[in-house]
Amino acid sequence: MTTNKSFSTYFLFPVILLLFLLLSACSTTRSLRRDLNKERSNTENMSRGFTGFVLYDAGSEKTIFEHNAGKYFTPASNIKLFTFYAGLQTLGDSVPAIRYAARNDSLIFKATGDPSFLNPDLPDSGLLEFLKNREEQLFYLKPTYTEEAFGPGWAWDDYNYAFSAERVPFPIYGNKLKVIFKEDNPLPSTNPSFFKNMISAEEDSLKNYRGIRRELFSNDFTYIQKESRKNSEETVPFIYSEKLFLKLLSDTLQREIHLIKGLPQKWQLSTSYYGIATDSLYKRMLRQSDNLIAEQILLLASESIADTLKSDIAIDFIKKNHLKSLPDEPVWVDGSGLSRYNLVTPRSIVKLLEKIQNKVNWERLTALLATGGQSGTLKNSFKAKEAFVFAKTGSMSNNYSLSGYVKTDNGKILIFSFMNSNFTADSELLRKQIEQILLFIKDNY
Repeated sequence: MTTNKSFSTYFLFPVILLLFLLLSACSTTRSLRRDLNKERSNTENMSRGFTGFVLYDAGSEKTIFEHNAGKYFTPASNIKLFTFYAGLQTLGDSVPAIRYAARNDSLIFKATGDPSFLNPDLPDSGLLEFLKNREEQLFYLKPTYTEEAFGPGWAWDDYNYAFSAERVPFPIYGNKLKVIFKEDNPLPSTNPSFFKNMISAEEDSLKNYRGIRRELFSNDFTYIQKESRKNSEETVPFIYSEKLFLKLLSDTLQREIHLIKGLPQKWQLSTSYYGIATDSLYKRMLRQSDNLIAEQILLLASESIADTLKSDIAIDFIKKNHLKSLPDEPVWVDGSGLSRYNLVTPRSIVKLLEKIQNKVNWERLTALLATGGQSGTLKNSFKAKEAFVFAKTGSMSNNYSLSGYVKTDNGKILIFSFMNSNFTADSELLRKQIEQILLFIKDNY
C-alpha cells in the first residue's frame, strides 16, 4: 500500500520541476537540480499514478511550464468547463423554462430541459405561478426524448446518491426526494409530500446502509428505525417517469395536466417563458459541481440548436464549431463528468479556459467559479487575505483535477490545469501539494 511519504515523493517530481523552472535565475538552481535527481532515483511509486500540469500566461501567450501536457486524463467534473462553454455559446441571458402556445381555452407546453422548476437549489423561475394562474386547460406535449436516465459510462450503483439524479426532459424538484427527520417525531416528512406513503422503516440494525435507501427499480424508500434520531435531512434521487412527472405537477398545481402525444395541426409552440438567469445555472454547476444541472445545460443547448433534447447534438456542435483549435480533441460524452469515458489533456483544458476568459469578463467569471477560501468546493482550501485561486475541481475515485486561474501578487492572471489519474494514496495529500504549488506561484511569479 502506498504510504504518505512515498506518495508525497511521487508527486514531488513535478513540484521540483516547477520550482526549478521558476527559480532558474536564483542561486538555488544547483541544489534544486540535485534534489530533483535524488527524488527521481529514490521514488518507488512513480508509476503508480499519472500527473499532468500546465501553467500558461494568456497575456504573453506563453506556456510557463508543462508536464505531460498532451497526455489524456480522466477529467471528472473538469468536464463541466466544457459544458459551461457550451452554454455560453448557445444560451442567452435567461433560461427558457418552456415553449408554449395558447389558443382559445387551451395552452400547450413542452420541455426544454430546464432544471430549475421547483428545484430547491436554484432561484424560483416563476413557472409555477405562470401555469397556476393560466385560465386555459393545460396540455403537456410528450417530447421526443431518447436519452437514458444515466449517461454513458456512469456507475449504476451510484443510483442512491444525490449526485446521481437522473437526466430527464423536464426535471421537477431537482429529481430528488428530501426526507426530513425530527427528533420529536417518530415519522419523517418528505418534500415533495407526494412520496410520504412510499417510505417505510426497517428494524434490522445489521443493514449495511445509513440514512435513506431507495430500491433500485422502484420509488420505494426505507430507513433504519432508531429509538432516537437527531434532526437531519437526507436527499435521494427518485426514478423519473412521464407518469410520475404529470402526477407531481398536477399535485403541485392542484389542477389536471393533460398529456398529448402530438401537436395539433396549425399549432406552433413559438412562445417561450423565460425563468431564471443562465448564470444561476452556471454558478451552481461550477461552484457546487451540481451534476444534474450540468446534464440539463447540455439538453438546453441541444434544444436551442436543433429543437431536440439530445446531449450529443450539443457536444458535436460545440466541438465542430468552437473547439477546433484545441491542441487535442477531447473525448467528451456527458455534461457532468460522471463518466469515465471522458478523456481530456491538460493543455486542451488550458486552451478552453483561455477561450472562456476571452468571452466572459473577469468580474463575472470569478463570481461563477469556486473561489479559494471563500466559496463552493474550494471554500476550505487556498485560504488567504485576498482570494487568488478561481477554479473547477474534478474528483472521483483515484482521479483528481483542478483547473482554472491563479492571480499572482504581481497582478498577473495565469491559467493552469492539474490533472491526476490512477493514484492510490490519500487524495488529501494531493490537494495539499497542489495548494503549495499554486501558493508558490502566487508569491513568486
